[in-house]
Amino acid sequence: MKILAIGRNYVAHIEELKNEVPEEPVIFMKPDTAVLRNNEPFYYPEFSQDVHFEVELLLRISREGKNIDTKFARKYYDAIGLGVDFTARDLQAKLKAKGLPWTLAKGFNGSAPVSEFLPLDQFPDLQNIDFSLQLNGEVRQKGNSSLMLHPFDAIIAYISRFITLKTGDIIFTGTPAGVGPVKIGDRLEGFIEDKKLLNFEIK
Repeated sequence: MKILAIGRNYVAHIEELKNEVPEEPVIFMKPDTAVLRNNEPFYYPEFSQDVHFEVELLLRISREGKNIDTKFARKYYDAIGLGVDFTARDLQAKLKAKGLPWTLAKGFNGSAPVSEFLPLDQFPDLQNIDFSLQLNGEVRQKGNSSLMLHPFDAIIAYISRFITLKTGDIIFTGTPAGVGPVKIGDRLEGFIEDKKLLNFEIK
């Protein structure tokens, strides 16, 4: 199982980080050791003083495929979940300033909390899914899949041109505006529509 992620897929988030709008999806990866399941606590890493949350809708790949045509992409994922892409922002900034890859800032242990997955048939419109994140009971991020620069099927088609997708792979599809830091003792709660799928503590 591999974790593929899309960066800069919501304009408001691009603007808040003062990044350029990409012409094509920005792809990065996290190792399987980044995954946290079952609302396990996130342990703040000792190498960073500025870890940020980024809530995202997830796709679960259900069959192997490469060079997938956009019109057939829907056949290759079977469920939607919610995840947090934790980012060591200070480490990322240092690496970006040197023109170096920022894998360590995104792929460290526990940096990818993942919820349970909901079957596609629970969503009447995949282009209109609300999701949100609360920090200590306060809503900090709200997004809707209609606001993606690159929608689900386009993401599947694009990635599969370069990387074969396999059953069980997870795709993080990008975060809306409102990202921010966490500290020890905080609690994050994540929702798709009104269903709470994430609820875990920062330790």
